[in-house]
Amino acid sequence: MRISEAFPSNYLRATDLQGKNVTAIIDRVELEEIGGEHKPVIYFRGKEKGLVCNKTNANNIAAAYGDDTDGWTDGEIVLFPAMVDFQGRTVEAIRVRVPPRRPAPAQRVAATAGPRVVASNEPPPNDGRHLDDDIPF
Repeated sequence: MRISEAFPSNYLRATDLQGKNVTAIIDRVELEEIGGEHKPVIYFRGKEKGLVCNKTNANNIAAAYGDDTDGWTDGEIVLFPAMVDFQGRTVEAIRVRVPPRRPAPAQRVAATAGPRVVASNEPPPNDGRHLDDDIPF
């Protein structure tokens, strides 16, 4: 018997990840009372358990999806186990990161097509991107 199975939890724990990185899509964030405090809990599409969100994880998600948790819906995150210091002990915890954004198919084609070469002897138009000023900075 695993001791973690003897004390089931309604919320995700690091042991639930089984040492793996898990990609999940945020379904919603709800404020729930946990241990006498109100804390945000992140729920994911197709998953039963929510992740009690700490400040570190909240700041990582907010950096990508904004300060308003309503904007986190449909956001993709990666959950991973990490050893962290907690109350003077090193414990396993869940940390999150946002995966790098993949460009849309049209952007990938443009990005891989190389620079666009225009044959012209005319100087570029002064559209604000090409300034004639001699300011030394």
